[in-house]
Amino acid sequence: MRAIVVGYGVQGKKRLRVAGSDAAGVVDPIAAEANWRDIREAPLDSYDAALVCTPDEPKIELLSYLLGNGKHVLVEKPLHAKNVRELDELEATARRTGAVCYTAYNHRFEPHYVRMRDLIRSGDLGRIYRCRMFYGNGTARLVRDSAWRDQGAGVLPDLGSHLLDTARFWFGDLGEDFRLVSVSRFENLAPDNVVIASESSKPKLEFEMTLLSWRNHFTCDILAEKGTAHIESLCKWGPSTFTKRTRILPSGRPPEEAITLVQDDPTWALEYDHFKRLVADQAPTDLANDRWLLRVLGRLSADAIKTGQ
Repeated sequence: MRAIVVGYGVQGKKRLRVAGSDAAGVVDPIAAEANWRDIREAPLDSYDAALVCTPDEPKIELLSYLLGNGKHVLVEKPLHAKNVRELDELEATARRTGAVCYTAYNHRFEPHYVRMRDLIRSGDLGRIYRCRMFYGNGTARLVRDSAWRDQGAGVLPDLGSHLLDTARFWFGDLGEDFRLVSVSRFENLAPDNVVIASESSKPKLEFEMTLLSWRNHFTCDILAEKGTAHIESLCKWGPSTFTKRTRILPSGRPPEEAITLVQDDPTWALEYDHFKRLVADQAPTDLANDRWLLRVLGRLSADAIKTGQ
């Protein structure tokens, strides 16, 4: 499969490295390394797929062009659209031309995320009561200095999309009744610290996302009937630890099993391999997850922008 990278920023450089010998060129309006300045300059017979790593605004137009020409697409999250109808049209185009449109959420390939999913599915935890996640990085200053990043709902669609997608990865279909608990603008024009929650979902969910965690960090705590499960950090920030504790009745210190990983981030290569399998299997494009995220994040983002104005 010959793949071009569209948008040669931080993510684009990662995607190009992972594509390796599949790489067929780069499209970027300003990068010196780019082969073409506009997607329409790239000859259609020179590539089979595109790895789209652009800002949100041009995504729909780019994907419409690519999918309409039968080109497979891996697009960085979130798949931004003005409304659900635009996603419906993209899905219909992809199915008509036989192209795969896949939205990249590389954390689904994090070893401990997969381990958590498998534990939840096993039923060993019994009824799951609550899941709390924290995702923080220290990019407040970088975002503030970026004309296109420090705007809108800020950290909410950026990191919140990961957390919401992770919840769907672990728990399956969820409702849309998430609410804002806290919205703050400590250093940035756009929100740089946000907490959201869903009290009616099963399990109950609470997610915090921030640009103010000067050491990048992720934590997850799941409280359940027969024990608890925890993740501390990601491989890219390592060491990363998964802990399962088994409840003692009526009370007592629970025995625990812990697995700690110290390794390079495997998610980018694993996700690219997954994308190539989808293409090889001619998997039909399904944007149901993107539609759900668009509705939830769209409403929360609108509320977050209004908060504090």
